[in-house]
Amino acid sequence: MPKVAHPHVSSDPAICGGDAVIHGTRFPVRSVVIYVLQHGCTPEELVAKFPHLTLAQVHDALAYYYDNRSEIDGEIMENREERVRK
Repeated sequence: MPKVAHPHVSSDPAICGGDAVIHGTRFPVRSVVIYVLQHGCTPEELVAKFPHLTLAQVHDALAYYYDNRSEIDGEIMENREERVRK
């Protein structure tokens, strides 16, 4: 399967340890996934909570997650509170 372009998602080793983030921000894709898919926040509610994000960015972050699920699930596991505190 060819790699799909996600214009609103980027990864840079100097930002958030190279984890996927909303381009131009330090907002990780994993945070979008946690808010929307785990906590039940709608994309519109997420944009209202974080007005520096756009609806297009949030939807692209979710699309990125579905295209790269194992990568983002790994980031979620690595950044769980009990793991970070060790």
